[in-house]
Amino acid sequence: MMENKLGGFSLCALWFGASVSLAEIMTGSLIAPLGIKTGIAVILIGHLIGTLILSVTGIIGFKERKPALMASRMSMGKYGSYLISLFNIVQLLGWTAIMLIQCARSMQSITSELLGFDNFAVLVIGIGILVAIWALNRDKGISTLNNIAVLLLLVLCLVMLKAIMGQGTIKPIDSTISIGLALELCIVMPLSWVPLISDYTMSGKSLQGSFLGSFVGYFVGSSFMFIIGLLFALYTGLSDPVSSINSLNLGYAALLIVILSTVTTTFLDVYSAVMSTLNLSPTINRTNLILLFSALGTLLALFFPMEQYQNFLYMIGSLFAPAFSVIIADYFLYRADRSGHIFNLPGLIAIVVGIATYYLVLGLDLVIGSTIPSMLVTVLVYAAARSIYAALAPAHLTHDTL
Repeated sequence: MMENKLGGFSLCALWFGASVSLAEIMTGSLIAPLGIKTGIAVILIGHLIGTLILSVTGIIGFKERKPALMASRMSMGKYGSYLISLFNIVQLLGWTAIMLIQCARSMQSITSELLGFDNFAVLVIGIGILVAIWALNRDKGISTLNNIAVLLLLVLCLVMLKAIMGQGTIKPIDSTISIGLALELCIVMPLSWVPLISDYTMSGKSLQGSFLGSFVGYFVGSSFMFIIGLLFALYTGLSDPVSSINSLNLGYAALLIVILSTVTTTFLDVYSAVMSTLNLSPTINRTNLILLFSALGTLLALFFPMEQYQNFLYMIGSLFAPAFSVIIADYFLYRADRSGHIFNLPGLIAIVVGIATYYLVLGLDLVIGSTIPSMLVTVLVYAAARSIYAALAPAHLTHDTL
């Protein structure tokens, strides 16, 4: 557990920093076919929904003073929380790899022009080492350094936005996307942080600061990054943010944006993969885990198929929207605590149905996206499964699982 308490400003800066990344810019560029007005409206609505889910989940961590995946034991039971931990570790390794790939690709063109060097593997390894150093010092006052880095990032991003707007007229976009799929991309991005948020709100100074700091930091930062990606694509005609950044001729400022945005986001992925692992085995040395996950993420970055990025986002939504629907319902509606139980069978049934619902609705391409229908169905199925299981299960099984 982190020794230093985090105030609302520190949490706001932390989540703003987490949202300032090339991945967010890249995802925002996918929404460009909707145009400026519709695109921005979808970005804001989607982030409002996703960030509310994120921040509400963070309340659990603050009140229980437990990391996210340990807190999930209260709903899912011991082995149920293990399953969620494994899913989370997989997605965090995926995010670490994606962030390192985007960073290295952006640095290639910049360093080639500025320094005459563009070796992809060396750049991936170098930024991976920097991420590990950042994560290793998470408990040693690096939050102050992180706050400074985030403020610098904000200034640099404003410079970048001004450069974008100076590109002239809007360019035609060849690709298409529906409002429903665009909305889903905006919801999924904050949803991907849901398994992590309590790792930080558990050290919050106040409930209000934990909720508002997390909400404002991520909502403002992520919406801003998505809008930058949207404008990148519309004003440059380039869907790839790497090419867009390089086209602005920002020199060392662009290099600093790329490095800082990657480090202030990716160290959270590594650190929270460690916290998820500690839910599985609390005795493992944290420093060794940080080094292990930094190395694994760096190695994966050398082979990750970036063409599957959008499907990776949908996978995250399909898993965590149902899972945390059960966790939130248990904590705020049923006020149940199954920390000493083996697993939550009605919860697992509801999650499976919720995952199936997510992909079914995704295929239907509804204007409301897939997350909201999936969560509603999950909660309804969970309520029904709880009632049926309580009525049919033997008393000793009910005690262990419900």
